[in-house]
Amino acid sequence: MRQGKVFYKNRLAGLITETDEGEYIFQYDDNYVEHHPNDFITFTMPVSNKPFIDKRLFPFFEGLIPEGWLLDIASKNWKINKNDRMGLLLACCQNCIGAVHVEPLNNQNEN
Repeated sequence: MRQGKVFYKNRLAGLITETDEGEYIFQYDDNYVEHHPNDFITFTMPVSNKPFIDKRLFPFFEGLIPEGWLLDIASKNWKINKNDRMGLLLACCQNCIGAVHVEPLNNQNEN
């Protein structure tokens, strides 16, 4: 399982997870839901206590991943397969242009 903290305007908005079964889950942080109910990260994911679940990486997060020659550079430098969308999201989207960025969450010490 791989996870990343999703920040909106430098506030923790939620958590993106790729499960071992290959599902993707985005869950807004409870504190974010309470204090920022109108600050959704995308129109397709309004602020809610319910998780968003899909078998593919959500289009919004796909849009954060570099394309073209930048994708080639990222894939080569970090040795990440271009089809590993979650790996690319976690590696490349920590300093995105715009209001959203994603920071990898290390789960090795959590049980």
